[in-house]
Amino acid sequence: MSHNVKQIETFWVDLPLRPVPARNMVREIPHWTLFEICQVTLESGVVGFGETMVYYTWGPETVSDAAKAQVVGKHPAENMWDDSLGAGLQIALFDAAAKVLDVPLHQILGKQIRDRCHISWWDIDLPADDWISECELAIRHGYTSFKTKARPWWDVIEQTRQLCATLPDYFEVDLDFNGFGIDTAHCTRLLKELEQFSNVVMYESPIPHHDVAGYKFLRQQTSVPISMHTASHFGEASLEMAVREEMCDGFVLTGGAGKLHREAHTCQAFNKSFFLQIVGSKIAAAYALHHGAVLENARWPSVNCHQLFERDCVQSELPVSNGLAQVPDGPGLGIELDADAIEMFRCEPKPKPYPHPDLLIAIRWPAGSTTYYQHCQQYWDDWHVGRLPFFPRGVDLVHIPDDGSTEWRDLLNRAESGAVHSDQPLF
Repeated sequence: MSHNVKQIETFWVDLPLRPVPARNMVREIPHWTLFEICQVTLESGVVGFGETMVYYTWGPETVSDAAKAQVVGKHPAENMWDDSLGAGLQIALFDAAAKVLDVPLHQILGKQIRDRCHISWWDIDLPADDWISECELAIRHGYTSFKTKARPWWDVIEQTRQLCATLPDYFEVDLDFNGFGIDTAHCTRLLKELEQFSNVVMYESPIPHHDVAGYKFLRQQTSVPISMHTASHFGEASLEMAVREEMCDGFVLTGGAGKLHREAHTCQAFNKSFFLQIVGSKIAAAYALHHGAVLENARWPSVNCHQLFERDCVQSELPVSNGLAQVPDGPGLGIELDADAIEMFRCEPKPKPYPHPDLLIAIRWPAGSTTYYQHCQQYWDDWHVGRLPFFPRGVDLVHIPDDGSTEWRDLLNRAESGAVHSDQPLF
């Protein structure tokens, strides 16, 4: 019986976020709820599935007609290493190919190194109280690591102090700056001050990646490991350059399977640790676990973000104990879809919901003034061109709810065009 691809089906789901992530992700990534599920049916009846986080994951936002034409009529193994197909179709082909052999996916990826993989809880930048509640939830679920964002519109020293006061000694925190440290002149003192918190074990991408000399300097100034993406929107840096120039202690690997394994083997050759960042629901998390099972230097906790959702479209559990998640041992991905959830959350394709309507943000500066914005890209842009202070103590960001007044609506309309500065709070 042929195992060639017979049919490819796709459909969208809109998954609900838990309350804490929902009220904070609305500033920047409200579209992380939207997924395209891809189902690949073989002539033998085997079905493989994958997912694309539509406005984030590697490759095309949706499975294209050209990709379908390339795959239909061929064995899934013929195309499963082609990263250009995009996340949903590539994952589905891997799932189908492993199911044909009736083996867990990791067995066709390489030699198994571990049956439990390091995994981290993730959140976007949050106020201290939300950081604390999220870490409490993570600990209850067996996690020992938390990755979050360090941002200049929060008092990162004070919020880290508040968080670490609540954490057990074993619980680790990774602060991801996404380049917001700007340069070594500004960033060195901040990183050294953060060293007082023993729970903080990693600084991710503290400055823009094009600053080779800056990364080499920062590594000499701090005892906390520095990691970096191999490519990102805030400055490109190839893995080869970063290794050759000794820019960092390890890496964040993301993207398609071919890219992941090429870069993972380079890391192994130069004894560099990395973590996998394959973001989505439990489909992405399970897929990442299978890769982590065979990639020796995947020693840092992976980031998958499936913890963000109240419920997703997978009925299987991915339990975590002592910061480690069991690699599924069933055929393919080793997980089952939740038909009821799919029916509940299924939706028509939607445009990217950003910026979110009727969102008014205030940054309260410690000197008493306030700056109002309509969405985060505005203050990202102001930050990167040097219009805002560098990680000041006492700064705070708040959402200003619609009180129904004409004044609130007028301020929102003004903020839609850019920053509105006021020496006295308007709201």
